Amino acid sequence: MAEEHKMGSMDISQHKGAWEAFVKMTIWGTVSVVVLLVLMAIFVV
Repeated sequence: MAEEHKMGSMDISQHKGAWEAFVKMTIWGTVSVVVLLVLMAIFVV
C-alpha cells in the first residue's frame, strides 16, 4: 500500500532551481525591453 504523505518531506530542489531561473529570465527580459524602448525613444524620434 502507498505510504502516507508527510508535509515538507518532498525534495523540491529541482523545482526551486527552475523557478529561480524563470524569475531571472523574466527580470532580464523586462530590463532588456525597457532599455530597448528607452534607446528607441532617444534615437528614433
